[in-house]
Amino acid sequence: MSDNKYNNVMHLGNPTNTIAVLNRYGFDFKKKFGQNFLIDENVVEKIVREAGVTKDDFVVEVGPGIGTMTQILCENAREVVAVEIDKKLIPILTEDTLSYYDNVTVINEDILKLDIKRLADEKNEGRPIKVVANLPYYITTPIIMGLFESHVPLDSITIMVQKEVADRMQCGPGTKDYGALSLAVQFYARPKVVLNVPASCFMPRPNVDSAVIRLERFKTPPVDVKNEHLMFKIIRASFNQRRKTMLNSVGNSGIGITKEALTNALETMGLPLTIRGEALTLEQFAQLSNLLV
Repeated sequence: MSDNKYNNVMHLGNPTNTIAVLNRYGFDFKKKFGQNFLIDENVVEKIVREAGVTKDDFVVEVGPGIGTMTQILCENAREVVAVEIDKKLIPILTEDTLSYYDNVTVINEDILKLDIKRLADEKNEGRPIKVVANLPYYITTPIIMGLFESHVPLDSITIMVQKEVADRMQCGPGTKDYGALSLAVQFYARPKVVLNVPASCFMPRPNVDSAVIRLERFKTPPVDVKNEHLMFKIIRASFNQRRKTMLNSVGNSGIGITKEALTNALETMGLPLTIRGEALTLEQFAQLSNLLV
């Protein structure tokens, strides 16, 4: 997959090389940053391949760790910006594991505070970028939604997440995993799980298996909605108390929609007043919010 000129690079997909780097710097894994480093070269290469990275691409990597995937991204992309929150990893990346590459910039920042749109304008002339990441559980949703809602020019997001989170992103109505995250992701992108990754591929080994999911950004949303913000308020209210009917969960949520207005809208759509949010499709949520604007 990578050029021969990179044969002399100490690739971190080899666990021996990863251990050597960690020992050299006396690095301690930080639970608060959800640090689990990939130690399987085949998995790393597959992720980059599934992300569709080419020499034309500008790629933003979120949470490079010690640079395991960054190395392969650098070997396949035009330019890479790696955004790492842990300042102790910065010298490892800049002075050691990525020092061979001239097409990477490492930024020590919280991705949620970084102006990625400005980065895309500066580095990619405002054209769509590709985002690749190995994300810890607690920050997955804020990062994905932050990228989508800020209307960063995106081609795709290819991310490693806990398997249950990947399942939630791509499931449909009537399933136990279906929820606000499923609907939000499917409004902005076409989700597809492209790889399942067992816990044994990481150091330290996590308690659960992971999956790589590619979110291919829609050029235009798949549903026609007058007020995106209102639709998502209704969706969140529906699933905050998912065992209640929509009439109660949304009507009592304090988002400014009366039970009377909701009753009229549901009846107009031909839906029973006992319906729960988990039964509605994205299209039905859009239709409902359009009736309530």
